[in-house]
Amino acid sequence: MSRAPNTQAIQPAHSNAWVVQTWVSWILAVGVTAMGVWFLPVDGWMKSFLGMGMLFTVGSTFSLAKTVRDVHEQQRIVSRIDEARMTKLLAEVDPLSPKL
Repeated sequence: MSRAPNTQAIQPAHSNAWVVQTWVSWILAVGVTAMGVWFLPVDGWMKSFLGMGMLFTVGSTFSLAKTVRDVHEQQRIVSRIDEARMTKLLAEVDPLSPKL
């Protein structure tokens, strides 16, 4: 029985520089926005409202990113299972065997 070649795409790992850059940019974005809210010339209630909105946005962003990643990984798994089933079916078919 022949085996189909492994056609799974190899995903390169993120470099340390990329990981550091993403964290630094995220920390800067949240920090600068928080400072902007803190130094706004408005009363405390308005600053609290804007701060809560910023925290909710950051939390929702993490949830969205995780959900998109999970959906993508699930689709890859289903695709690999379908590919394995098709490979198995094709391997079981012998075109030279006599028909009954």
